[in-house]
Amino acid sequence: MAGEYREYNYVAADTIDVSELKPLDPETKQIMKSEFSTGIKLTLFYYVFILSIPILNWYAGDFMFSRMWGGMTYSWFFTSIVAMAMAFVIALIHTTLYEKRLKNQAEQPTSPADERRIG
Repeated sequence: MAGEYREYNYVAADTIDVSELKPLDPETKQIMKSEFSTGIKLTLFYYVFILSIPILNWYAGDFMFSRMWGGMTYSWFFTSIVAMAMAFVIALIHTTLYEKRLKNQAEQPTSPADERRIG
């Protein structure tokens, strides 16, 4: 609890010199590269979609500003409903790829020398 704070529990925040850190083990390095690659691809896909909306508003204004049901324009529909659905799909794709990678790693045989050591 906040009222139980004592001075000796306090750990001062300090800076970490990145050059003093140990290099990552190959497995962690490969996982991080794969995660970064997946994230960049999905981000680019989403940004292309989001940036296409103002372009469509400019070049296909008649269609984008025409009204759908309830008076909503196609521009608002793509910006709100479709973009939200895309965010969910992107999260699903990312999670599925991550779980697939974990499953593949779990199926690979490991030798005692490959296991991580803690401590």
